[in-house]
Amino acid sequence: MVSQLSIFLQNEKGHLSKAVSTIADANINMHALYLADTQDFGVARVFCDTPDVAAKLLTDAGFKASVTPVVAVRIPNEPGGLARLLRFCDDSDMNIEYAYCFAVKDESAIDVLKINGEDVEQKLRDANFDIVEHGEIYAI
Repeated sequence: MVSQLSIFLQNEKGHLSKAVSTIADANINMHALYLADTQDFGVARVFCDTPDVAAKLLTDAGFKASVTPVVAVRIPNEPGGLARLLRFCDDSDMNIEYAYCFAVKDESAIDVLKINGEDVEQKLRDANFDIVEHGEIYAI
């Protein structure tokens, strides 16, 4: 599992900037950020050096922040790569709460999945999916 920092933000001018500045002011390096929003609020999902420390700093600064375990899977960056992964999850009765993806320079993609269930990583490994370990996510 990979530790992901989640920050819940009011969808108002300056909130994302303040959250990111709080992390930067503590000299914590962010490696990736994904922002999902609605009209009233957003959720920033972040990979950073020390997510537990960042969550505490953000909470102390008045934000709602938490650290969530997610699964990161490296797949070929080609048509059908994501479909194969999601089909396997569906066939294995895995409930995907949310997901996001990004391509990386070695012609692969990293799919980040919040999956409810037991032994998710092992089931994926057994099916020959390439699980990205915690430390690897920051070297991508």
